[in-house]
Amino acid sequence: MLLQNEEHKENASTRLKQRVAVLDDWQRVARHSADWSPLTERAEVVFFHQPLGNPAEIVRTLADFDIVLAMRERTAFPDEVIAQLPRLKFFNMTGRRARGLDEMIRRGIAVSITGGGEDGQDTAEHALALMLAAVRRIPEGDAAIKGGAFQENVAPGFRLAGKTLGILGLGLIGGHVTAYCRALGMNVIAWSRSMTPEKAAVAGVEAVSMDELFARADIVSIHLVLSPETEKIVGREELSRMREGAILVNTSRAPLIDEVSLIDALYEKRIQAAIDVFTEEPLPHDHPLRRAPNVVLTPHVGYGTREMYQIFYRNSIENALAFLDGTPIRVYSPDRHIM
Repeated sequence: MLLQNEEHKENASTRLKQRVAVLDDWQRVARHSADWSPLTERAEVVFFHQPLGNPAEIVRTLADFDIVLAMRERTAFPDEVIAQLPRLKFFNMTGRRARGLDEMIRRGIAVSITGGGEDGQDTAEHALALMLAAVRRIPEGDAAIKGGAFQENVAPGFRLAGKTLGILGLGLIGGHVTAYCRALGMNVIAWSRSMTPEKAAVAGVEAVSMDELFARADIVSIHLVLSPETEKIVGREELSRMREGAILVNTSRAPLIDEVSLIDALYEKRIQAAIDVFTEEPLPHDHPLRRAPNVVLTPHVGYGTREMYQIFYRNSIENALAFLDGTPIRVYSPDRHIM
């Protein structure tokens, strides 16, 4: 019995030595989104509220951690970083979709993902919010009042009813945005690589070519999966087809748009834009998009609702506990590498 008690104490001590890094909590919501006590009873949990920076800083910061709970699309883990984290045994990524994790699996690191985003409503609602903010010049009006003015220098917006929305990528999120905008009286045209007349009819949209979509739409909203085939699918030629004053909305992936061409179009004041995603995040202080005219910017919060964070962190805790118990759940595999 004495031997068993000593063994139990030794095992408990070993468990408490496990260190867990909760990365990318930039909005400081992790602690309040779930009950962390089952995990903190078994491991040391450290929350990181600032970006870790370059690869050297990531390696230096995480060298002594056994478990990393990360937020998708925030801290990057290239192969050279993974190779310098020999203590890392378990990696958790929020969201249903993931990429860039195959090297971890090759090195024997257990990888899990979480639920969240199955219905796409959070991002779709944010896309609609960005449209309305751009169309009705809400940021300018807010800034005018807070700056002591009123309507001075606030341009009038335009009515959505009767206007044309172009959906680039008629998947789950694009379908939600379509429904919202049809309810507002908009006409919806759409293009996607898998578009069929039957699919367009079911969604209540008109299927068009990409060239026609950019030429006809008053608002273009992007909802494509990023892949080698879709990277920079919106370039200078597509932007040049847009009507003067038309609005480009991106809540999907920054590399879908040729950033240089977009910046040029904004500074020429030919089009407007509403953007939630950026090639480099956080967006550098000196980035030209910060000073560009005719653009509404939000800091990649399209999916960042309270409800979504609750799912992300509850599942992350469950995944970490399951790993500590030797029975991993929600295990990632390369065939799920779809975004």
